[in-house]
Amino acid sequence: MRCPYCAGTTSKVVDKRDNSDDSSTRRRRQCLRCGRRFTTYERIEKVEVVVIKKDGSFENFDCEKLRKGIKKAIDTQKITEREIDEFCEMVTRKTMTSSKPITTTEIGNMVLDWLKTLDPLAYMRFASVYKDFESLNDLKKELDNLN
Repeated sequence: MRCPYCAGTTSKVVDKRDNSDDSSTRRRRQCLRCGRRFTTYERIEKVEVVVIKKDGSFENFDCEKLRKGIKKAIDTQKITEREIDEFCEMVTRKTMTSSKPITTTEIGNMVLDWLKTLDPLAYMRFASVYKDFESLNDLKKELDNLN
C-alpha cells in the first residue's frame, strides 16, 4: 500500500473495521515513513458467472432476473420471500461452482422442480411461460405430467 502523502510503501494498520452492509473492510493505516494516517477499503471483487441461453449465446447470470421470474409465478402467501432468497442463493452457488457453464434450461428445470414441491399452481404458471405453451393441449399434457 502506497502512502498518498509521501508515496512510502511501508505502513501499519492502526484500526480495522468490517462493514457488513457492503461486505467491505475499512483499514486505518499509518505510514512508517512520514507518520501520517490514511484510510483504505478492501472489497471482494464480483465474479461474473456466465450461463448459456437457449439460442446458444452467453449471458451473465442475473440472480435478480431469476427472482423476478419466480415472483411472477408464485402466491406470496404460500412461498415466502426468504424461501425465494434461499433458493436463488442455492442456484447462484451452483452456477458459480459448476465446472462448465450452466444453461438457462438447467436453471429453469431447477425452478420447476423446486416449485413442483412447494406450489403446483405456481409450477403451472412458471411452466406455461418457461415451456412456451402454444395451446390448451400443451397445458393439459403438463397437468397430466404433474399428477
